[in-house]
Amino acid sequence: MAITAQMVKELRESTGAGMMDVKKALTETDGDMDAAVDWLRTKGLAKAAKKSGRVAAEGLVGVAVSAGKGVAIELNSETDFVAKNADFQNLVREITKVALETADSVEVLRASHLNGKTVDEVLNESIARIGENMNLRRLHVLEGETVVSYVHNAAADGMGKIGVLVALKGPEDLAKVIGKQIAMHIAATAPASLSEADLDPVLVEREKSVLSEQARESGKPEAVIEKMIVGRMAKFFEEVTLLGQKFVINPDVTVGQAAKDAGVEVTGFARIVVGDGIEKEKEDFAAEVAKTLQG
Repeated sequence: MAITAQMVKELRESTGAGMMDVKKALTETDGDMDAAVDWLRTKGLAKAAKKSGRVAAEGLVGVAVSAGKGVAIELNSETDFVAKNADFQNLVREITKVALETADSVEVLRASHLNGKTVDEVLNESIARIGENMNLRRLHVLEGETVVSYVHNAAADGMGKIGVLVALKGPEDLAKVIGKQIAMHIAATAPASLSEADLDPVLVEREKSVLSEQARESGKPEAVIEKMIVGRMAKFFEEVTLLGQKFVINPDVTVGQAAKDAGVEVTGFARIVVGDGIEKEKEDFAAEVAKTLQG
């Protein structure tokens, strides 16, 4: 596969690696971007294993909780200006309420009724009125004995840029207190799963492969390498699983231990970040002005 200048640019931006290292990584992996990132990590050349071009779209996440059920929806807009608009925020509030009452998927939510019309129809009317495209992108439903919600960077009550739901089992008064703290922790740390058992096997195997190659680069005996891999995987699980992470409020204990000490058990969570994973077209400002002047 031909290695293009754009591929080199994207990989450099996503990893912080040097030009020649990036070119070699792409050559070694036949242009596979994910594999190239892993190759750079194996060689200790990648500063960050993240994909390039991920720019947050605008909009808001709305959250609501009632009687052991919580929902979080994401409604996108084209600009942050519209996300701050009272009409848009009211729309997020109303759709979130409908989701809590009736929906278990985005498709069902779109067909649900809001003020005598479907949510889809209300959205289309809002697009025409506000003059900007909108998209009802995601819905998370979480149930448990007690469900607690938290919004980070709140734009209004129950909505903001990051929405978190946490389900807990145990006395409700205790669950609500520790649940709010754990929800704030989740907003800050973005765990990949609740526990090691819930992790995507593909993610686990990919990480193990990278760590194995890193360990073998050391040139140490195989018996030592095996121990290194076990230790590094344990560290990986601690970093990416909610129950294994060090609790931000008290780093001396894990989240799982903090919940246990509080007399409750965390049974699930959901975290939505506005625009997470959406590719947003970027245009040079001067080019944009020139285009406007040209009509």
